[in-house]
Amino acid sequence: MTLNLMLTERELKLKSVQYRKALLRLIKACGAGHTGGDLSCLDILNVLYNRIMRVSPETFKSPDRDYYIQSKGHCAEALFVVLADMGFFPESDLETLNRYGSHYIGHPTRDVNGVEQNTGALGHGLAVAVGIALAGKMDRKDYRVFTLLGDGELAEGSNWEAGMTAAHYRLDNLVAIVDRNGLQITGSTEDVCQLSPLDEKFESFGFAVQRCDGNDVGELVRVLESVPFRPGKPSLVLAKTRKGKGVSFMENVAKWHHGVPSDEDFKRAMTELEAAQAAIA
Repeated sequence: MTLNLMLTERELKLKSVQYRKALLRLIKACGAGHTGGDLSCLDILNVLYNRIMRVSPETFKSPDRDYYIQSKGHCAEALFVVLADMGFFPESDLETLNRYGSHYIGHPTRDVNGVEQNTGALGHGLAVAVGIALAGKMDRKDYRVFTLLGDGELAEGSNWEAGMTAAHYRLDNLVAIVDRNGLQITGSTEDVCQLSPLDEKFESFGFAVQRCDGNDVGELVRVLESVPFRPGKPSLVLAKTRKGKGVSFMENVAKWHHGVPSDEDFKRAMTELEAAQAAIA
């Protein structure tokens, strides 16, 4: 299977800004969305789909494709924006987001082309990814399985059961990425249920861990192109991000976990993103 046409670092930076603009338009139009978390993980999704993963609309049914499981399913809007841009479905489909009878709802479902698994019951995505990765080893396939976890969902014990299983079966075809923005719906992750030191915890569970700036596409490319980090070990990318990344008044503000920008907020955000795009171009 061939790789997708890979974007350069500059092209990836431009794509991230374009995704943020499309995301805010989508959330504004449908009147709902997990805006902060969507913005924090968009650079990760951008790099995965436009540079790293061997999957496309044409190869989505191939048994040799790479797999992506979005464990933090409440950030479905970010995934939908990227899938639409990749051609998995027409962008016009998203005009039905959250409307009665639409397949495009607040969490990913397999009714949407490009979505591997229904997700959003937090703490389940890593277990699903482990199962797919184990099947790949058993079937002697060379595909990789990527899964994106929110840091807040790591309080769920099912993650750690899945992590032990991944290490036990030496699933070096598994790549777990933690969107480490430090905030969840009720506030700081460290105030709700302390997670640190996450790198040491995952290492003790048998993962090879690397840190990176999860909002820097160059760093993401460097780290994700180097998986597996160690043969015989599952890989864990601890991606430090900012909730609301790219919109100054949303960044690192817990209230934007879920929220729809007002007309004034929307105009201000789009002005900032237009300036960011012009600076790259």
